[in-house]
Amino acid sequence: MNYFSRLIVLLVLLAPLPPFCFSNQLQDSFRQCLTTHSTTQLPNIFYTPNNPSFTLLLNSTALNLRCIAPDAAKPEAIFTPLNEAHIQNAVICAKNIGIQLRLRSGGHDYEGISYTSVMDPPYVVIDLSKLRGVDVDVEDGSVWVQAGATIGELYYRVAEKSKTHGVPAGLCTSLGVGGHITGGAYGPMMRKYGLGADNALDVKMIDANGQILDRAAMGEDVFWAIRGGGGGSFGVIVSWKLNLVQVPETVTVFNVGRTLEQGATKILYKWQQVADKLDEDLFIRVVMQPSKIPKTNRKTVTTTYNALFLGKQARLQEIMKQSFPELGLKKEDCIEMSWLESVLFIAGYPRTVPTTILLAGKPTFLNSFKAKSDFVKTPIPEKGLEEIWERFLEDDGPLMIWNPYGGMMSRIPESSVPFPHRNGTLFMIQYLTSWMNPDKDVMNKHVDWIRKLYNYMAQHVSIFPRQAYVNYRDLDLGMNDKSGDDTSFIAASSWGTKYFKDNFNRLVKIKTQFDPDNFFKHEQSIPVLPLKTKFTHSEL
Repeated sequence: MNYFSRLIVLLVLLAPLPPFCFSNQLQDSFRQCLTTHSTTQLPNIFYTPNNPSFTLLLNSTALNLRCIAPDAAKPEAIFTPLNEAHIQNAVICAKNIGIQLRLRSGGHDYEGISYTSVMDPPYVVIDLSKLRGVDVDVEDGSVWVQAGATIGELYYRVAEKSKTHGVPAGLCTSLGVGGHITGGAYGPMMRKYGLGADNALDVKMIDANGQILDRAAMGEDVFWAIRGGGGGSFGVIVSWKLNLVQVPETVTVFNVGRTLEQGATKILYKWQQVADKLDEDLFIRVVMQPSKIPKTNRKTVTTTYNALFLGKQARLQEIMKQSFPELGLKKEDCIEMSWLESVLFIAGYPRTVPTTILLAGKPTFLNSFKAKSDFVKTPIPEKGLEEIWERFLEDDGPLMIWNPYGGMMSRIPESSVPFPHRNGTLFMIQYLTSWMNPDKDVMNKHVDWIRKLYNYMAQHVSIFPRQAYVNYRDLDLGMNDKSGDDTSFIAASSWGTKYFKDNFNRLVKIKTQFDPDNFFKHEQSIPVLPLKTKFTHSEL
């Protein structure tokens, strides 16, 4: 072989592998590692892009179509564990190989960070959808539920065992329990019993070393952090033990709509003054959408008062006449039903749909959307509401939901769990804009609209900091520094204080001690401090 031939061979050997070769190498290494660590033959629970089922599985629980667009980042593989040992092996292998993990229990995270990434790839998704066990213990007053079960499944299994017990958690029934509780988990019983995170009793979680930890093993600091500190920062949640709460055999619900032409502005102004002070058995949220004025082409705004009352309609009527007569609630507006049936009603299902639909575990509506959130401390004046309507009607897919606080939410201290939005909060706003057309210009139009509305709302909402709900994750608020240098904590503070207020600093200290190598990370995961400082319990 002459000199030039040798040189060509050497250059070929030294040349970097093409991306697809690098991917195949990672996939093979990860699969081989999983097989090596498994004591039994590994079943068909490992999917790569070459597998015909890969895309179907990736998209199976994705709520936001924007996050599974063709140009969105895709994982090197999806792993669907059947037990705790499978998860332990996946964590150990990912750590050994140097690959990131994304953790998906329900796929509802608004920015899709459990299955896509804007950080540097590669990454593997651990999809917990096959871990759906629910073990109800009515005598003990608790339930163990695996991370991949939906809250609809959880509600159904609890009601199956008792007609007078429930779980205080979310309104959207296809939420995965694992991630839902890590962000707080508010719902229609929060004014009576607090959040899902407030009612978490124990947990099973796998840490960065592949160890299974319960509350006693991880310690109270870490158990505090994972109940509202956001998912994907401390470990893989395998299951939660949650408190069962008392519900009456008969509850009452209603949907009452009022348009601008029917005095919606004045009624909503009054709602702001009373919603947090109503009887804590009563939860009335307001859903706002554009609608057409009959027999015209003009648009208006319809405000729908969507309510759950933990009692019968006669007592509800008395409360409403005394506290909120402006809505004009009538007896025929009220429907008495079981608590489980009310779950479907609040979630927007027609009355004809059987409760067994909760076992399907799938989202009812799929579209592309962008969302934001705010917390309101003082009522927005009528003039402010009118200006909101003007901006609201500029978009062709807007939605706002105002959720009332007060009751138990005002009595639980801000530092009880990382979720800090407590006493003094009148209500939370969720803003959404949605679209079906995958065209980038359509997406940009909608995203631009919601950002402008959000900027306008700054004058009406919380300040220093302007607060946000971590389960309505919003990457506009900032993201972790990608370079891994010492600025990451500073960069994260921009969104961390909005989600967690003063609790953010404690979360960072716990993260630094518990996961000092920052193995569990994503765009808005809790960062570690630049120096791996050790803290005493009193400092946490």
